[in-house]
Parts: sequence; C-alpha cells; structure tokens
Amino acid sequence: MPIATLAEMTHGREADLFLLMTDKEALTTKTGKPYFRVGFRDAGRQLNFPIWGDSPWAVDCRDNWTPGVFYKIRAVYTDTNFGPQLEIRKIREAVEADAADGFDPNCLLPKSRFDPQKMFDDLLELARLRIESKPLRNLVETLLRTNREQLLDHPAARRNHHAYAGGLLEHSLSVARTCAFLADKYAEYYPEMQPPLDRGMVVAGGILHDIGKLRELAPRPEGADRTAAGSLIGHILLGRDMVREAAADCAPPLDAETLLRLEHLIIAHQRLPEWGSPLPPMTPEALLVHYADDIDAKYQMMFAVLRDDAAPGPVTSRKNPLMHAVYRGG
Repeated sequence: MPIATLAEMTHGREADLFLLMTDKEALTTKTGKPYFRVGFRDAGRQLNFPIWGDSPWAVDCRDNWTPGVFYKIRAVYTDTNFGPQLEIRKIREAVEADAADGFDPNCLLPKSRFDPQKMFDDLLELARLRIESKPLRNLVETLLRTNREQLLDHPAARRNHHAYAGGLLEHSLSVARTCAFLADKYAEYYPEMQPPLDRGMVVAGGILHDIGKLRELAPRPEGADRTAAGSLIGHILLGRDMVREAAADCAPPLDAETLLRLEHLIIAHQRLPEWGSPLPPMTPEALLVHYADDIDAKYQMMFAVLRDDAAPGPVTSRKNPLMHAVYRGG
C-alpha cells in the first residue's frame, strides 16, 4: 500500500499514512450516544473526526490510542457533510523500522515555511534600523537575544493561528513589518499630531507584543499546552512582566514614560477584555500594534481555511477558527 500525506488524500482513496494523534475526547451526542472525537495530523494538515461507540475501533481507541503518539494508519479518506474523515482499516503505533517506508517524526510536525534563523536575524535588523531610541532598542534586542532558542522553535498559539514551530517568530516578524509600514504611513499623513507618532515604539510593540507566549505556552508534539502561569496569568501580563524585568537591567536605562507606553502596547494589543486585554489601545502606537496583530492572525487563519477545507462547493465549512465560511469561487 502506498504511503500518502493527508494533503494528497482525495475522496475514496485508500492509503497508508504516518500521523500524529493530537486529540482524543470522550463525548456524547444529543441522544446520549457515546463517541470519541479524535484528531490526527501530519506536517501539512489536521483532521478531526468521530469514532462512534459501536465502531470496531471504539474499545481500542478508549484503551490504547494516546495523543502525542505517532501511528501508522491504513484508511479511506471520505468527504462528508461534517467535514473530511478517515475510515480506519488498520492502525498501530509507528516504530523505528518504519523509517524504511519514510517515517520521520520530525517531518510530521508542523513548522513555519520560513527559516527560523533568518527570521530571527531579520527581526534584530528591523529593531536596529527602525528603533532610534538606544535604550528602547537595547531592551528589544536583549529580550530577543536572551530568548533566542525558544523563539526559534515556539508556536504563536495553541490552535488558531501560527500554531506550529517557529510560528511565534513568523507572526512577530510579520506584525513588526506591518507596524513599520503603518507607522510611516500615519506619521506622514498626520505630521501635525501632538505628541508625534513614535515610529520606533510602534515597531518595538510589534516585535514584543506576544513575547509572553514564551511563558504561556509549553510546546509538545501534539500541540502546545498552557503552562500553569499561562493558565493563571496569561501571555499579556507575562509579557508585561518580561518587559519590566528586562528594563530593570537595561543600560542605558529606559525612562519611566517610555516604559509605561511600551507596557501599554503589551497589555492593550488584543483590545477587548474578552480577548484578554484589560484596557483598549489608548495611544496611537497601541492602536497600530493592535490592528497589525489582528490582521496578521486573521489572514493566516483564512489562508489555513482555504488550504485545508475540503467541503464541496464555492464556500468552505463554517467549522474553522474564523467561525464563518470563506468564499473560494466556483
């Protein structure tokens, strides 16, 4: 049987796949029928589908299938009204001998399309070129260099956007570049604004807005999970703490007003309390950081929906992180 990836599967095709189990949740239908909702993925795609209580795999799923474990699965791929599913024919844990058939755990984990070291270097270069204040630039560079190893491999989220190795770096660089563009546009469009827009502060906020994700999320093969601090405090306040800690050792020191404004960029970047921000953006710099962050996250979600959704017709399923259908054309 040929080995395939999820991206290569089409309706009715049977193939062997090497997949990582990401989720297993025991649920019941509205009529009380028990089932498991399971998730499997490779580097390019994730599938979630039910294993019903009367399935021949129900007991094995309950007793033996474990999230975080790689499996070799023979299955038929089917497109249904509830999304794509795998009709499993055979399943076992992958073993070292499967390397002869192409099994490589590292190749099954999702990661950024871009080289992480280059992204890190580009982020440092952006800080060097666009942040004129030496104390602020030093603080940003210190946080980047101190956390380099984590940044090279860290996801930006558990599920919704850039949720893969290097995703935080990819997202931060993209947001910072958008911040630089927006700062130039609006500084030139409103030259009479007082106080004038601090372009370097906008770029610093773009680089650091999600730095707290390094303490909020613990990467695992099956997907990032929240740390205790991530669950109890959250990445916004954790990021503000990291900025304060770095500022305490910053030389030359960061003045109190600049630090206050930078902290505000961190805590206000999600804008709404229900999204995690205790305060809305109250400075022009914070406003630009928020919308640069929001468009980058939303655009990556839309890209992923168009890439992964297999629903027939001109629009995708509504079951996606955007929570609405996306039009892809006839």
